[in-house]
Amino acid sequence: MRIIRVRHNGRVFYASLGEDHMLTCLQRNLGYAEPLPMSEVSLMPLVAPSKIICVGLNFRDHAAEIDMPLSAEPSFFLKPPSSLLGNGQTILLPRNVGRIDYEAELAVIIGQHCRHVSPEQAAGYVFGYTCANDVTARDLQQGERMFGRCKGYDTFCPLGPWIETGMPPEDSAVRAVVNGEVRQQGILRDMIANPLELISYLSGIMSLTPGDVILTGTPKGVGPIAPGDTVQIEVENVGVLFNSVDREDESDFTDGDAPVYRLQ
Repeated sequence: MRIIRVRHNGRVFYASLGEDHMLTCLQRNLGYAEPLPMSEVSLMPLVAPSKIICVGLNFRDHAAEIDMPLSAEPSFFLKPPSSLLGNGQTILLPRNVGRIDYEAELAVIIGQHCRHVSPEQAAGYVFGYTCANDVTARDLQQGERMFGRCKGYDTFCPLGPWIETGMPPEDSAVRAVVNGEVRQQGILRDMIANPLELISYLSGIMSLTPGDVILTGTPKGVGPIAPGDTVQIEVENVGVLFNSVDREDESDFTDGDAPVYRLQ
């Protein structure tokens, strides 16, 4: 099932997306007995998370390409919710920052509060899966021990285009396509820790709440993006996330315009 988050008559809710682009509200208490056409709703960000947890170095080949040692346990950092970007929106490259890279990843969306769950229990706490781009200011990352700045700029966490409730098979590919050219590709089975193991590990450290996002790591092949580029993050059996790239302008964050989301 494909799920999106929409606004209709001032109410925000999750809806399943049919092949005919008709929407079925998933919250029965709202009284939507009949499907809604896409033309009658506004698309909202997929989630409103309390936190975005990013797992680093979960593919051995990526750790090798950036010359970083693997740790005995999963390593992770946080992106702020303000870094979220929707499908069809524009990644804005900050001024006075050097190389900025794409990183194709599978993202897990948490559906229920969980703490101290086992890998065997973890699937019951998953809302679904989507595509993510862990946009990274690589020059800053190489010069800093903390990742708050290099990973945390506005628009640095594109997510979408929808939430797929089924877990993708482990032989599914994850790839980045820049300007129509495949630049990065890996297979989910090459993860060091799989999504359910990551949920178990992280829930032993902190409470995971509905809407929280876990980025599960990127394979080898990260590379730079520039103004004018188009970037597609593809996870087989999940979807394709599309974003354009431009240089940040001061008005991008001061003019008050509401973001526009779209489906591919």
